[in-house]
Amino acid sequence: MAENPFFAPSDLPYELPPFAAIREEHYLPAFERGMAEQLAEVEAIAGSSEPPTFDNTIAALERSGRILDRTATVFFSVAASNTTDGIMEIEKQISPQLTRHSDAIRLNRPLWARIKQVATEDPEESWLLEKYRQDFIRAGADLSEPEQERLRALNEELSRLSTEFAQSLLKATTESALVVTDPKELDGFDEAKIASLRQDDGTYVLPLLNFTAQPGLSQLTDRDVRRRLYELSVGRAPGNFTLAARMAALRAERAQLLGFPTHAAYTVADQTAKTVEAVEEMLGQLVGPAVRNAEKEAEALAEQAGFPIEPWDWPYYSEKVRQARYEFDGAAMRPYFELNRVYRDGVFFAATKLYGITFAERPDLGGYHEDVSVFEVSDEDGSPLGLFVLDPYARPNKRGGAWMNNLVDQSFLFGLKPVVINNLNVTKPASGPTLLTYDEVSTAFHEFGHALHGLFSQVRFPRVSGTSVPRDFVEYPSQVNEMWVTWPEVLANYAKHYETGEPMPAELVAKLEAAEKFNQGFQTVEYLAATLLDWAWHKLAPGETVDDPEAFEAAALEAAGIAFALVRPRYRTNYFAHIFSGGYAAGYYSYIWSEVLDAESVEWFKENGGLTRANGDHFRRELLSRGGSIDPLTAFRNFRGREAGIGPLLARRGLV
Repeated sequence: MAENPFFAPSDLPYELPPFAAIREEHYLPAFERGMAEQLAEVEAIAGSSEPPTFDNTIAALERSGRILDRTATVFFSVAASNTTDGIMEIEKQISPQLTRHSDAIRLNRPLWARIKQVATEDPEESWLLEKYRQDFIRAGADLSEPEQERLRALNEELSRLSTEFAQSLLKATTESALVVTDPKELDGFDEAKIASLRQDDGTYVLPLLNFTAQPGLSQLTDRDVRRRLYELSVGRAPGNFTLAARMAALRAERAQLLGFPTHAAYTVADQTAKTVEAVEEMLGQLVGPAVRNAEKEAEALAEQAGFPIEPWDWPYYSEKVRQARYEFDGAAMRPYFELNRVYRDGVFFAATKLYGITFAERPDLGGYHEDVSVFEVSDEDGSPLGLFVLDPYARPNKRGGAWMNNLVDQSFLFGLKPVVINNLNVTKPASGPTLLTYDEVSTAFHEFGHALHGLFSQVRFPRVSGTSVPRDFVEYPSQVNEMWVTWPEVLANYAKHYETGEPMPAELVAKLEAAEKFNQGFQTVEYLAATLLDWAWHKLAPGETVDDPEAFEAAALEAAGIAFALVRPRYRTNYFAHIFSGGYAAGYYSYIWSEVLDAESVEWFKENGGLTRANGDHFRRELLSRGGSIDPLTAFRNFRGREAGIGPLLARRGLV
């Protein structure tokens, strides 16, 4: 394996991973060597006879594990975006090993003793030192030997169950796709959409996306087809209920072992929220107004339909009400949202106007799939900033949703510039242009907000690079970037008819803006129901078990005041990947928590002239460039000039 591409840094620009040279058989040897190498490095740090200093302990830990970092970054990116049976088997094998490896470092008593003795007066070093101390304490460094042994067992089982949940969901989501034989059942879709769903055997397959209300529900005219699609969505992966209940119980036990009453308390202690009470106070202000709005919307939908609606009717008749009240038809916007133009003349254009950065496609640089594009990003003075990688299309072997991650972390320690990737799940047409929905355009701008957070990082240490901030802060910059979707100068530049080049009619934009607040009750209830479901699972007391997860789910929503038969949670337990196979356990509240900061920031931009270089430079300097190198709320105050209030958020969602 001397030729294993993970054993040395990539020689491609910006150390972009050499995907063309990477084969499945490279992963396990690279993981094994990477873990062994890092453990040897850690033992050398822990066993040093020199007095502990920041450089020989903390910075040395930052320098350790380079092979492992390169391997894990690529492997888990590919496992999420372009998996295979072989990769899934490796993932099952390696995930518990990585958990044991992490425990071996953070439960190393001599290493912990040295970390506790380190002192520094440098502000950035002091912040990183405190992060390391908190990481080790929260990982159980101060526990007794028997307690640490139990913690290791819990961590390993949770790692295994998380992988099982994710792989089960991917398989079930593919197998639960709606299959029809008569294209008439797809009435409501345009011809290009129907053609993209046709299979070689003559059937038509509508794949599920990873949330409850499938996009097709707003278009399909056949009510029974909508019902079938909805029931497939909410009923997929039933075996995951049992996995989720087991994981929640194990997390509760682990929290108690680490000195917390619940997993929710353990999670928020390391976030900007800090306390369970702070989160519940914020959520409590939203539930009542959201449910009242949703009830009013339901009345309007039933009136439009002429009969009592069911959950699978809501998206369809919501569009009908939009058309009737506001003369707005979302489908009429799609011809103006061609994928390449949205990025080049919209997402990139806004970033250039705001921050002065420019983009040049690099067809000589490739990714792990033919649909992946690579762009070199330059600063205003022409100096290199990093690479942006885009993977826009859905695939059966790609997990649902949209996300950003780093392929290379920026750090001055290693002299590395960032390489960031955005994943979307847009349906690829059988032929012709890719036309997006308004929601997909918003997602593109949102994920690019994360990308900017990574690209603008200017920190010394990889541990605090880019989006390495608390979970309830990480969504904030990306949500701010959504404001440019309909900013007049930006919209006029990219929203042009894919055939004629004509700009989107001003009246269509006006109708969109007028219609946007309608259905906010549905969207807020759907989101809050998922948030409070996450919260219920992770407020289980240690030793408390759930024998009937579906009954638990229903009771939790009822107790939270968010049970509304016509609006199910955005994610039910069985497909709630964020919390059972992602990093959002007891953290799904983060989106609305971050939106409080986002709404305040949008107000600031509007008050100060909007899309200007001065505004962009201020946001970049005070917030985006800082990564996790300072307290995030301090960074927010430095940008905004004051603490955030909930008023702008309530106004935005029509909940005042």
